[in-house]
Amino acid sequence: MQNSQYAIDVKNITKAFSGKVVVNNVDMQVKYGDIYGFLGPNGSGKTTFLRMLCGLLVPDAGEGYCLGHDVLKEQDLIKSQIGYMTQKFSLYEDLSVRENMEFVAKLYGVKNVKKDVKRVLEEHSLTTRQEQLAGSLSGGWKQRLALAACLLHDPKLLLLDEPTAGVDPLARRDFWDTIHHLSGDKGITVLVTTHYMDEAERCHRLAYLAYGDMLTKGTIDDIILHEGLNTWIVKGKNLLSLAIELKKFPAVEQVLAFGNVMHISGSDEAKLYKTIQKFMLPEYSWSKSATTIEDVFIHLMKKAKDNY
Repeated sequence: MQNSQYAIDVKNITKAFSGKVVVNNVDMQVKYGDIYGFLGPNGSGKTTFLRMLCGLLVPDAGEGYCLGHDVLKEQDLIKSQIGYMTQKFSLYEDLSVRENMEFVAKLYGVKNVKKDVKRVLEEHSLTTRQEQLAGSLSGGWKQRLALAACLLHDPKLLLLDEPTAGVDPLARRDFWDTIHHLSGDKGITVLVTTHYMDEAERCHRLAYLAYGDMLTKGTIDDIILHEGLNTWIVKGKNLLSLAIELKKFPAVEQVLAFGNVMHISGSDEAKLYKTIQKFMLPEYSWSKSATTIEDVFIHLMKKAKDNY
């Protein structure tokens, strides 16, 4: 067993299916107790990477450790210390909330099933719903049940694969409050995949995977600085027509609509400003803006398409 400051410390992890590489020489280091956001378009290899970490898949190449155990040789030791929440609700819909929890507890070899199920149900405000069939729960309550089931055996690491997809904003906010409690108060490490930028901003560090390749990683500030985009915001009427015209200029690398405003971005600050000066007309209101993490991730995604 390796002693390290990292709950996850892997290098050059690679996986292919039928000759197609879906995870390509990926490195990742996640400190104990951190919340690490894992982003990327659908089909980018995020789920495959998670499955390799928790021992469900064996990497074709690479090396490293998860919770101090070798990801190539000690999968069973890793599995026993991880809580893995899949994209799709994976508990039994025709069992009650309590029956599902008791079943999962027995799978994990929890010694005092009744006591620990009661405790976790209380911690996640599920006690009043314990006799309800899991299939009758709303998306937000199913999500809460799935997370509670992951925590029955007191894992050191949570792997959460798009855990808030399809739930309402209030349920998402409550879920993330719980994640921060688990990280800050209990020291549980969390690796979470998400498509939501507000969730990405709640992570301590981020990584962006596109079509198997790790494109960037670090804190939000590090990633934005590294991409080197300059951004302006414009308001006004007929923004669609303005966007069509702006895209004709090489200095304008990205035009994104956000409600009733547009973000205009480019790498060369001087050339970008010279271009938008042509459109500083009375019908438009222009202002220099800080580049957001969403601006950066969309820019990265567009650049990565040619590698697909």
